[in-house]
Amino acid sequence: MTEQTARDAPAAPAPQATEASEAQDTGGQLIRLALEIGPLVAFFIANGRYGIFVGTAVFMVATAIAITISLHREKRLPLMPIISCGFVMLFGGLTLVLADDLFIKLKPTVVNLLFAAILLIGLAVGRHPLKILMGSVLELTAEGWRALTLRWGLFFIVLAAINEIVWRNFSTDFWVTFKLVGLMPLTIAFGLAQIPLIMRHQPGAAGSGSGTAGSDPGPGGGDPGAPGSGSGTAGNGSGPAGSDPGAPEGASDAPGGDAPGVDEARETSSGSGPAR
Repeated sequence: MTEQTARDAPAAPAPQATEASEAQDTGGQLIRLALEIGPLVAFFIANGRYGIFVGTAVFMVATAIAITISLHREKRLPLMPIISCGFVMLFGGLTLVLADDLFIKLKPTVVNLLFAAILLIGLAVGRHPLKILMGSVLELTAEGWRALTLRWGLFFIVLAAINEIVWRNFSTDFWVTFKLVGLMPLTIAFGLAQIPLIMRHQPGAAGSGSGTAGSDPGPGGGDPGAPGSGSGTAGNGSGPAGSDPGAPEGASDAPGGDAPGVDEARETSSGSGPAR
């Protein structure tokens, strides 16, 4: 290599800068997770010590604080958490005013069914509501948005059904505990399980267009439940992360760290999950 060529060659990023960027991304994800789980932890502790009504009041205050911090950090309006917060205030207020814990128990059912209706009805009329909610942090093909929207819509219905089963058949303390150690981990796990779908449907990824490398066994790829993404091409299907919800795993062996889309998938699984 000549001296001129050496001068013209692009400089490699400093290792320290790369490590600092990765540490910052990890810190941001942990903060998002803490803001999501924090109100539930506060609800769990207050309910255990003082009962469901004090727990509900603490839950309302903690949710409002978490939303305020999220708005300050993200500099944007997180629509789904805002809707969830509104329902926490409405159903929590009814619980306290009427001294009836039925309302706070119904809140997850109502919110999850509302999210499911928005996603599935939008999908039925040819719209992609999930793209409107997450398009700023995640890029997918049209086929990918359809598959991810369908999955999250059906998952919200499952969450609503689980909430109904638990609060109707178990004690209040068990229901509160299940919200923290049952529904939240289930949501995160579902978001993370979408990472392969998301990676296959990244714009320009193999199988997302008219590529010829057929890595999946047939139309629609190897992703059960995802619509077909081409004939003989590599299938291209679905966070929150996740997961998120929410988000999946698939092209993370690119040199230099995570492949494009992995951070967005993680954010999907941890930052915009279903209502608490």
